[in-house]
Amino acid sequence: MPVRQGHKWYCQLLLDVNRYTLLERMAGEQGKKVTVLIRELIYQGLQAALPSSEYKAAEKADAALWAESVRRRVQGRMRSKELDS
Repeated sequence: MPVRQGHKWYCQLLLDVNRYTLLERMAGEQGKKVTVLIRELIYQGLQAALPSSEYKAAEKADAALWAESVRRRVQGRMRSKELDS
């Protein structure tokens, strides 16, 4: 069952051993972690399977959430520094 982690979802994925080995090889050839490659492949699959407008809307909403998260982190650090002064 997926678990929410901030603005993302954490889920486990069971893969057959030989196809996972293919992912390991691909990731190594690209200089990436396997999990990064899996995420990229899932996003590419979604982009291919869904209407472009729907995928782009989700991508834009995710980017906005990320920007807001970064903004809040920066503000928190600034407040922390003000309190330390």
